[in-house]
Amino acid sequence: MPTTLELVLLLLATAVVTVALFRRLALPPILAYILIGAALGLALPYHEEDSPAVHLAEFGVVFLMFSIGLEFSLAKLKTMRNEVFVLGGAQVVLTTLAFAGIALAAGWPLESGLAVGAILAMSSTAIVSKLLAERNELDSDYGRPVIGVLLFQDLAVAPLVIFIPALAASQGLAGSLLLASVKAAAALALILIIGQRILRPWFHLIAQAKSSELFMLNVLLITLALAYATDRAGLSLALGAFLAGVLISETEYRYQVESDIRPFRDVLMGLFFVSIGLLLDLEVLAAHWAEVLAALLALIAVKLVIVLGLVWWLQASLAIALRAGLALAQAGEFGFVLLSVAGRNGLVDAATQQYLLAAMILSMLAAPLLVHYAPRLARRLDAGEWSRRAADIHAIATRSFGIHDHVILCGYGRTGQSLARLLEAEDVPYIALDHDPKRVAAAAAAGENVVFGESTRLEVLLAAGLRRAKAVVITFAHTRAALHTIAAVQSVKPELPIIVRTVDETDLDQLRAAGATEVVPEVMEGALMLGSQTLLMAGVPLARVLRRIRATREERYAALRGYFRGLTDEEEQDEAAQERLVSIQLTERHGATGKTLAELGLEADGAAVVAVRRRGIRGTEPSADTRLQAGDILVLRGTPQALALAEMKLTG
Repeated sequence: MPTTLELVLLLLATAVVTVALFRRLALPPILAYILIGAALGLALPYHEEDSPAVHLAEFGVVFLMFSIGLEFSLAKLKTMRNEVFVLGGAQVVLTTLAFAGIALAAGWPLESGLAVGAILAMSSTAIVSKLLAERNELDSDYGRPVIGVLLFQDLAVAPLVIFIPALAASQGLAGSLLLASVKAAAALALILIIGQRILRPWFHLIAQAKSSELFMLNVLLITLALAYATDRAGLSLALGAFLAGVLISETEYRYQVESDIRPFRDVLMGLFFVSIGLLLDLEVLAAHWAEVLAALLALIAVKLVIVLGLVWWLQASLAIALRAGLALAQAGEFGFVLLSVAGRNGLVDAATQQYLLAAMILSMLAAPLLVHYAPRLARRLDAGEWSRRAADIHAIATRSFGIHDHVILCGYGRTGQSLARLLEAEDVPYIALDHDPKRVAAAAAAGENVVFGESTRLEVLLAAGLRRAKAVVITFAHTRAALHTIAAVQSVKPELPIIVRTVDETDLDQLRAAGATEVVPEVMEGALMLGSQTLLMAGVPLARVLRRIRATREERYAALRGYFRGLTDEEEQDEAAQERLVSIQLTERHGATGKTLAELGLEADGAAVVAVRRRGIRGTEPSADTRLQAGDILVLRGTPQALALAEMKLTG
C-alpha cells in the first residue's frame, strides 16, 4: 500500500500525461481521470478503510457540491422554469420509477430499486455541457431542454443524498422519508436563515484585511465547517458544501470566491473522479462482461426513451427529441456520489455496485460519440426532418433571390443587429442567418432580412447567395463554429473576404490561418475606447488622442492601414475618389501569374497590394519582389479607377 505522498505523486504524474492526451483528442478530462483510477485500481485496493483514496473522494464530493451551490441562481431557474421543473422533474421521477420497476421485476426490494433508479436518473453535467458548448449548441432547440434537465438533476442531488439513507432505515419507508424531510427542512432553515445573517458581515470583516491568503482560508473554513455540521447532524458532507455554496452565491463576494476556489475545485474534482475509477474492478468487468453490457444497454435505452418521449410531448420535433435523449442517455458524476451512499447504507451489494459502476463509466465514455452522431441519426429516423431542412433552405434561397454584392451576416445577436443597422444606413444589402427560431421570428416580424439557418452548413450559405456575396461576417464569438463556417466559405469562394468577431486574441492566429481576412477582438476595441476616454480625462489633447488611437488601429488592422483619419481631415469627399478594398484570386489564365509585384507596377496607377494570402497563409505589406502564383488571393486598395486599372494589369 503506497503512502499518501506516493499516491499523490503517482496520481499527478499520470493525470498530467493522460489529461493532456485527452485534450488533444477533444475528449472530456473527466474520462481521463476515471481511466487513471481504473488502471491504478489494479494495484491499489480502494475498499480498505484506511486507503487515502477514500479521503480524496470525500473531499472531491465536498467541492463538487460546493461548486454547484455557488452557481445556484434563482434568476436562471425562473427563466427556464418549464425546462427545469416540468421536464427535469418528470425525467428524474419517471427514470427512477422505471428502473425501480425493472429492479422489482428482477426480485429486488423496493428500497433498493428506488435507490438504483435515483442513481441511474443522473446524467453528466460536466461532460454534456462541455460538449454542447464546444458545438455552440447550449442555446439550440435541443440544447435548452438538455440544460434544463441537467440543472434539475444538480438541484435534486442534495435531497437524494438525504433520502437514499432514509430508504435503508428500519422504521418503514414512509416514516423514514418523513423523518428525513423534517430533518432536512430544519437543517436548511437553520443554515440558510441564520447563516445568511452571519455570513455577509463576516465576509466584510475578512475582506477589510485585504489579504488574499486570509480570504482563501476563510472560504475553505466555511465550506468544510458547514460540511462537518451537516455530517454531524446525520445528513451528509455534500449537503453542507452545497449550502455553503448557496450562501456565498448570495453575497457580493461570489465571483471572487469562484475565482479563488477554482484551482482547489478542479484538482479535487479530478481526484474524485480518479477515486471513482479506483472503485472499478477490472477483473470483475472482464469476468462478467455480459451482465455489464446488459446494464449499459438498459441504462442508455431507458433514459433515451424517457427523455425522447418527454421532449416530444412538449411539442418538439422527433429529431430534436432524439438528440436530447441521446445527449442525456449516459450516467452522471453525481450518480457515483449516490451509488457510494447507497452502498454504505446496504441498499446495493458489492457485486451489483461493480456492475452498475462499470455500466455508468462506459456510458460516460460513449457520451461524446452519442452527441457527435446524434444529428445524423436524427435525420435518418425523422423523415420530416429532411422536409423541414429543405423548407429552411428554400426560405433562405427565396429571401436571397435577386440580391447580389451583399453581405452575409452569420449570427443575429446584439453584434449582428448593430452591424445590420450600419449596413442599412449605407444601403448595403445583407442577409442574416441565425439558429435561434425565436429571435428569427421576432426579427422577421419586424421586417428585417433574417432567416433561420446554421452558417456552418455549406448548403445554407449557398442558399444565402454565397457565390454572389461581397463579404461574410461571423458575428458570434465561437471559434470552433467560426472555423467550420470559414472552411465552408473557402471551399466555394476562397477570395471572398471573411471578417470574424472574437472576444480576445487567443485564437487569432488559428482563425487567420483558416482563411479569415480580418479578426476583430472585442477586448481590443473596448480597450481603445477605454484608453481614449482615460487619455482625455488625463489632460492629453484631443488631436493627440485621435492620432494614438489611429496609429494603434492601423498597426492592428493591416488591411485598413491609411484609412483612419483624424477630425482635421476632410469628412466629405467625392465618393468616386474614395479608396476601397477588393479581393482578387489569381488563376493560370491571369497574366500576372509568375510575375513579381515590382514588374506589375500597380502603385503607378494608384493601387496598393495590402496583403497576399497563399494557401491559408496571409502576409501583409508584401515586398516588391514577391512573385505571384496561381491560387494567390490579392487584397488591393485604391480608388475605383485605380482598382479597375490594376485588374486589367493582373488579367493581361
